[in-house]
Amino acid sequence: MNLKVSIITATYNSATTVADTLLSVEKQSYLPNIEHIIIDGKSKDNTLNIVQHFKHVQTVISEKDKGIYDAMNKGISYAKGDIIGILNSDDFYAHEKVIEAVVHLFETTDCDAVYADLLFVHPVNSSRVLRKWIAGVYNPNQFLRGWMPPHPTFFVRKEVYEKYGNFNINFISSADYELLLRFLFVHKIKVEYLRDVIVHMRSGGQSTKSFNNRIRAHKEDYLAWKVNNLQPKWYTLMMKPARKIKQFLFPSN
Repeated sequence: MNLKVSIITATYNSATTVADTLLSVEKQSYLPNIEHIIIDGKSKDNTLNIVQHFKHVQTVISEKDKGIYDAMNKGISYAKGDIIGILNSDDFYAHEKVIEAVVHLFETTDCDAVYADLLFVHPVNSSRVLRKWIAGVYNPNQFLRGWMPPHPTFFVRKEVYEKYGNFNINFISSADYELLLRFLFVHKIKVEYLRDVIVHMRSGGQSTKSFNNRIRAHKEDYLAWKVNNLQPKWYTLMMKPARKIKQFLFPSN
């Protein structure tokens, strides 16, 4: 039996980029077994008009929310798939076999989650690579060295959310880090690494838009450990941003 995959996309005034996101899902070879859910925060631009042109989208909810992580949680609550992935409204899949490859790993390893590699691309010229995030094979001690997998590449069985909880919406910019820390480091779910770039992510995320946002993200990263009753090493949170340096210096590697 083919596993069903739910892909959640949170949108808000995403008209300039969402068509690329939707098209990358529509082109997937695994499309007959994909459920694409759009959770919109009452966009004021043309976002919803663009969405309605993509017939593969099965669920569209447009209402006020408490931010992107609240929207993701809503999507999880609507998801009917065995596996859940989250694709941001300014990101897109790298090729047509992404979901097929992800599902193959789930089927052949009986894992709880899969993650892969990611390219950061220019926000306007998406063919221009700015950073290449090669995640590498996971071991638990890597979190202590500032590691995390690229969240947009992370696919997880729905039952993991049901067992260990959704995104903590008290976090503004680091709820993805806290969730990954909780799932992988605290609860030690079985995870597999797909050695492939599967997502292109436009640069300019919430946590890096300004110096103040970077400081807040750093504080939230520490809080992610604290709420899970964990103590990071003295160097853990310094190594997390330091890992980005190699990605900038060698984007084509």
